Parts: sequence; C-alpha cells; structure tokens
Amino acid sequence: MRKTRLIAIAAVAFGLSFAPARAATDLAFGAYQRGLYNEAFREATGRIEKDKGDFAAMTLLGELYNQGLGVPVSPAKAADWYRLAAQRGDPQALASLGLMALEGRGMPKNPAQGRAWLEEAAAKGNPVASYNLALILLPSNAEDDVRRTIALLRVAANAELPDAQHALGVLYLKGRGMTRNPAEAAKLFERAALNGSSVGDVEYAILLFNGEGITKNESKAAQFFRRAAAKGNAIAQNRLARLLAAGRGVPVNKIDAAAWHILSVAQGLNDPWLDDALKDLTPEEKNKAGKLAGERLGVR
Repeated sequence: MRKTRLIAIAAVAFGLSFAPARAATDLAFGAYQRGLYNEAFREATGRIEKDKGDFAAMTLLGELYNQGLGVPVSPAKAADWYRLAAQRGDPQALASLGLMALEGRGMPKNPAQGRAWLEEAAAKGNPVASYNLALILLPSNAEDDVRRTIALLRVAANAELPDAQHALGVLYLKGRGMTRNPAEAAKLFERAALNGSSVGDVEYAILLFNGEGITKNESKAAQFFRRAAAKGNAIAQNRLARLLAAGRGVPVNKIDAAAWHILSVAQGLNDPWLDDALKDLTPEEKNKAGKLAGERLGVR
C-alpha cells in the first residue's frame, strides 16, 4: 500500500479547507474565504456573543487559532473552541479534535479519545473523519476492517477529497477487499489528480503510459507527469526525465530531461539509466540544465 497521511480540516496545517454549517449567508466564513482573517475573527466573536450556541462560529474561531490566521497560533485555544462546537454536535469540530488528540496537538496525545471523536464525526457523515478512520483501519487484514475501510474511503472520495480518491484507487488497483479493477482505479486517480493530488497525477500517468485500465496515451501521461513534477514530486520528475530523454510522449529534449533528473536526484531518487542516457551532454548543455533546475527551485 502506498504511503498515506492524516488530513484534517485546517487549510494550512493539514491541507484541506473547511465549510462551517452556516456558510450560505455567513459573513464570518465569507471573510475567511477571502483571506480577511481579522474580519472573520470579529464577525465570529460577535456572533457568539449574541448566540452562545453558534457552533459554526466556534469552529471557525478554532480554525483561525489552529492555523494562526489573524491571531497567534494557539493549538490549545483552537482545541477549546473545537470542544465547545463539538459539544453542540458539530462534526467538523469533532473531526478536528480527533486529529489533534491523535497527534497530541493542543492537548495530550490520546489515540483512544481521538478515534472516538473521529467515529462520532464519521457517523455524522464527515468526509475528513471518514478518511482518517479509514487510515487507522487500513493496516488491518481483518475482513470487517477492510470492508469498513472501503466504505469510509467511498464517503470521503465522493466528497472529492483527493487523498481518499487516491487511496481508494490503490485498493482497486491491488484488488484488496474487492475485485481488482484498473479501470475504476484510473477514474479515481484522475479525479484525485484533477483535485490537486500530485500522487494522483503520478498514478494516473502510469496507467495512461502502460494502457492499464485506460486507453494507452503516452502524450497524456507525459502531461500528468509534468503536472506532478512541477509540484515537486520526485517520482514524476524522474519519469518525465526518462520520457524526455527517450522521446516517449514528448519530443526528445535532453537538457530538459537533465534538469528534471537533477531535481529528482536532489530528493534522493538516483537513476543509473538516466545517468547513462545523459552522459554525452556537453558542458554547456549541462550548465543550461543546471540553471533550468535552479529556476524550477526558485534559485536565481
């Protein structure tokens, strides 16, 4: 199984933005979405002063403290606001509390309590909690756990969480807990890629290149490898370098290939085949490749 990671509701700290329950006409959340964090803080605070049961405003304040947006970062204050919202049944606050307890952030580390909060949030249909519960269950080979893992990943994938789409796609590709189905895996990897997942880009590109579960298309595979390479994915950088060196799906461009090879090697992904394929570059061409790699890293 590919490496997976916990994700939480926090946009910066864990990589996924959230939407409080009353977002439709919510001035506080609207300000949050526009990056006006001080205004979001004032609006949310004002709402709680008028309504002590406003759990959406409480969750938003927890989010601001969790990420340090408009206020100093304070996991402890974030947890306090999440608790108040969770006590009023907010699944988003429950999901955040669960992850904080699992990681020992803003409170003592407590895996049992963290899982209990995630279970409560998942029972309310929260996709982030569903995904993270699936990760907890994923190492188990018990039939019931595998079955539940798949069900939880479906909830999260249907909510367009790219990490969940990728994880579910891997299960389809491996045939774990279900009939192996590369075509379904390809659909999920494509959705994950279009939702911003670099590993989704890579997995989808591999299936495209090999023609597994989808019509073979080396040119399109190169496009998705390039997307992930630009995001810093070392595997994508390596695969794109190989395509550029061999002229598969793209015209041969050994300078560009060398630049991506430099970047992937810098992340620890050595490739003797590329070393050999690019050994005849002139000093001038190697210098150009080095400059190009530096530009891609933002080094001038």
